[in-house]
Amino acid sequence: MLNSRLGAELIKRNADEASCRLLVHGDHNTCAIMSRSMLPTQLLVVIAGLLLTDTVTIEDLDKQHLSETDQTESYMPFLCPTPPPLPSFTASSVDTVRPADLSALYWLSTSLSGRDVTSKIVSRLAELLSMFNPALVTGNVKLQSQTWSLQQEAQELSRAMSDQVSGWKLVLLLVSTHHTCDSSTYVDAVVREAEAALQILQEQLRQTLLHVVVFIPNQPNNNTCTRPENTKLSKAILLQKLLDSLQSVLARVKWHPSATAMLQPLPLILEDTPDQKDITSKLALQLWTNMLQPSSAPSEDITIACPTQDRPFLRTQVNSPKSSSRAIWQKAQGMGTEIPCKDRRPSPKIPNSVHELRPADIKVVAAVGDSLTAGNGVGAKYDNLLLVINEYRGLSWSIGGDENIETVTTLPNILREFNPSLTGFSQGVGKQDSPAAFLNQAVAGAKSGDVVEQVRTLVDMMKNDTRIDFQNDWKVITMFIGGNDICDFCTDTVIFSPRNVVKRIRQALDILHREVPRALVNLVELLYIIPLRQLHKDNALGCPTWFVRMVCPCVLKPKDGSLELQKTEEFNRAYQHAMQQLVDSGHYDSHDNFTVVLQPFFREVFLPTLPNGKPDRSYFTPDCFHLSQKAHTLMARALWNNMLEPVGNKTSTQDFMSGIDLKCPSETAPFLRTAVNSNYTFPGPPPPPTTAPNWGRDFSCPNTEPSDSPPTSAHRVRPADIKVVAALGDSVTAGFGAKAQNLFQLRTEYRGVSWSIGGDKNLETVTTLANILRKFNPELKGMSKGQGKKRTGFNMSATGAKVAGIPEQIRRLIDTMKNDTTVDFAHDWKLVTLFIGGNDLCQFCNDRASLSPKNYSHHLVTSLDILYNEVPRTIVNILEILQIEDLRRIKRDSIGCNVIQPYAPSFHVWHPRALACPCFLLPGDDSPELAEAKRMNRELQIETEKVAYGGRYDDREDFAVVVQPFFRNSIVPLNADGRPDVSYFTEDCFHFSERGHADMAVAMWNNMLEPVGRKQTFNNFTSGRGGIKCPTEENPYIFTRMNSGLSLPSTHCPMDIPIWLAVVLAVSALLLGWGLTWLVLTWRNKRTMSTAVLTVEMKAAVL
Repeated sequence: MLNSRLGAELIKRNADEASCRLLVHGDHNTCAIMSRSMLPTQLLVVIAGLLLTDTVTIEDLDKQHLSETDQTESYMPFLCPTPPPLPSFTASSVDTVRPADLSALYWLSTSLSGRDVTSKIVSRLAELLSMFNPALVTGNVKLQSQTWSLQQEAQELSRAMSDQVSGWKLVLLLVSTHHTCDSSTYVDAVVREAEAALQILQEQLRQTLLHVVVFIPNQPNNNTCTRPENTKLSKAILLQKLLDSLQSVLARVKWHPSATAMLQPLPLILEDTPDQKDITSKLALQLWTNMLQPSSAPSEDITIACPTQDRPFLRTQVNSPKSSSRAIWQKAQGMGTEIPCKDRRPSPKIPNSVHELRPADIKVVAAVGDSLTAGNGVGAKYDNLLLVINEYRGLSWSIGGDENIETVTTLPNILREFNPSLTGFSQGVGKQDSPAAFLNQAVAGAKSGDVVEQVRTLVDMMKNDTRIDFQNDWKVITMFIGGNDICDFCTDTVIFSPRNVVKRIRQALDILHREVPRALVNLVELLYIIPLRQLHKDNALGCPTWFVRMVCPCVLKPKDGSLELQKTEEFNRAYQHAMQQLVDSGHYDSHDNFTVVLQPFFREVFLPTLPNGKPDRSYFTPDCFHLSQKAHTLMARALWNNMLEPVGNKTSTQDFMSGIDLKCPSETAPFLRTAVNSNYTFPGPPPPPTTAPNWGRDFSCPNTEPSDSPPTSAHRVRPADIKVVAALGDSVTAGFGAKAQNLFQLRTEYRGVSWSIGGDKNLETVTTLANILRKFNPELKGMSKGQGKKRTGFNMSATGAKVAGIPEQIRRLIDTMKNDTTVDFAHDWKLVTLFIGGNDLCQFCNDRASLSPKNYSHHLVTSLDILYNEVPRTIVNILEILQIEDLRRIKRDSIGCNVIQPYAPSFHVWHPRALACPCFLLPGDDSPELAEAKRMNRELQIETEKVAYGGRYDDREDFAVVVQPFFRNSIVPLNADGRPDVSYFTEDCFHFSERGHADMAVAMWNNMLEPVGRKQTFNNFTSGRGGIKCPTEENPYIFTRMNSGLSLPSTHCPMDIPIWLAVVLAVSALLLGWGLTWLVLTWRNKRTMSTAVLTVEMKAAVL
């Protein structure tokens, strides 16, 4: 049934006439669509439609998926607003077909192994189309053997369509290729197969739109093709080549006037994700969007496109010509640079110190790095994405040597104006092992772990090349690496942790330091990559976002404002900071003929824009990711200027729009700048981390006053109005092992530091929710102190408790409060915090019946009912159960954490953590048991919110239940190595330490000051002493659902509306619902019959 929360959202929210957006409630992806001008009757139709479908979540679509010849019964979770009426007609042209004109949907595929997934995707697309024509039928040829070719499938499909179905039809041809194969021969074979099928279809198809879709199923590597290099860039180029080849094929095929074919511009990529239900629905939405006439509007949120009055038709080549991005592409000019420097002389004699090195003293240049140094796509034409695979090494900013400084600006071409005999630079186009590459040993796709091999190759080349006097020639070596590490960091935060990335860079620099004499190494700081996301937010730019999402997923995939994007930015900055610390250690200034200088011009990047404010694509290659020659020109100038700027005062921004004028050596500063000749004092390595003396927090809230008089409403309670705190729960709230220093202390309950109710010392020393509240009311009652059960206060939690034990805890709490003479039970405002479910979740696999989500909900309702019926003036905080899965990652070198789990293949030792939580800690990775546990975890979170916000506890003005969701998307805190930070956990690597309790307390407090519906749903662990939010003059109260602006269902009619009118409306809505029910049931019956007939006929045709 439609719950009150969704009903309120339906009434409140509007939708744009041209699109409909998913309304996300937690993890419920529920879409409610209404036109801004929707009348009450139309609103009733929408609500009734949602009621009849029972549930409209994307996840449930997969559960309702039937076999490929059966039709699914569910709606997709949206309703497009009805566009302004068009003249009623049946499309006379293939270019004027609307979704409602389609009578049938068919599909065929080049892949045998991916048909199950394909069937699910097409099934979801059929649900979308059925919203416009409920009589739509779907089908495909049932393969008679695994040896059937695509041509045979096309022949049978053509015969069946011509015999059985009239009206306009949509055919999807899904062309699949293996994601890991980049063989041109393999791609050509796939294209030939598709072309043969298209020739068959074009002879038979009438009144048909055929959309060709490139589909990349998630398949393991196989032996159908081999790859010399496994780079994401090569994979992306493969897909683009396939798209271009198919486009050429379609241009050659001649269709009947009533039929047409077009290539969908974006490939369908089935990503490797644990939630395949969600990804198949998203791919169906992508198919749907690409079927419609395109919109140029930018789209950042999840948006479902709808036909509009301006664009009502399904896309064809005629009604949706391909747009060109030439209009927003400014032709690059001025690639050369004028050298203003007058004094270009070398030193009177070859210097012996790197700190007395003039530009003209440089004899050799070299470079290592990734695709930006290899020059990928630098010389590519703006509209040829395939050319991005080419490595234009002669144009590379730090090492290219094509032509001269008048036409090509690179660091070597600048240096050649000071020393024409310079050597080492690369020229032309080619790989790192081509002769013209010379000392440019950068490799496209390289990460920090690859740079050691590059450096070893470079050193060997310099030692063995007769053009280089290895011992005496002065060398400038530029290293720029880390971009691909940040692009992949989210796949493994340990391998790509800032410390480990810089550790690998240090290994490469150590080789140069140890083996290469007379060298100045430019370590170019990793660029700030986040601004590049702006290129992919505006469809009008024509950027191949799908391409960049493959090459750099960790930067492109996160949504704005998400925790994932925040983590990306943190890692980006951490890489930069770690590089600074490496050079500032002074490690590479141990002798005078070698140094490493950090060049920071990429620390801050300002994206270039056009006069209209749109990003200027001319600074980027056709993929909108790599940098064009226009950008390489500015990079070369910026690097040169950095080399002449003193250490500690170097330019650390790259504003592409401002232009960069070259600097020159001066009489007072004629040398390339190093730390020594800049009089720079190294700060030395950072001090080793020390254990904080305590986990207290600083408090700075200015307004700590209570209300003028005690409030009577739970929705008008200020923090200082709280007189009593209480807590219910399990071992976490009991403080189990929170301060334990060894396994023997683990079972001690340190209740005085318990996150929600501990009252040891004060906030500056011990951070708990109670100690925060004491800043507002020093006379607060109920806090637990010390350890054990002597001074528990109103902390009723019990180690090992499950939700079934909470009613008993509440009974004891009520009795204890009533018997406490310091508590005015009837008039004191009480804050009760409930955190339960961990033990239910950890043990559910041992007793699925009694520990089911349904029973969890029952016990939770029973508990809240007692409080609701018997305790006045109360706000109940319910903390959602955390995501326990990540606790599997916690490791520590201690007896409690490091013992092998029980009954492993080679060991029979009991693990204390497994004893605490066997249902999560014992299953293997990717096992069905772990998947079941994760589903159970989420279901308990969902049940908590349903109970709290179901309206059961809304009738009392002095009572409120609020869900605090900061644990909904739990993120295990990481240390500098990218591994879980065990200091947040106690000796068993499962329960929280005092530090973890402190951060839980701050997160809970901050959630309390955030409105319902806009609360932070992840934990942001931090070791700082700040972070405590303060009430404001505009929002001085603890937030409840009522004072958060979420309207609640009313049981009373407004006085200005006649009672008879309300009755009439209610009866009308009921009759309308009955009518819709009859219509839908009749429609479903007809669809079932038509689908069954089609299935039989198609099978008969095949036989």
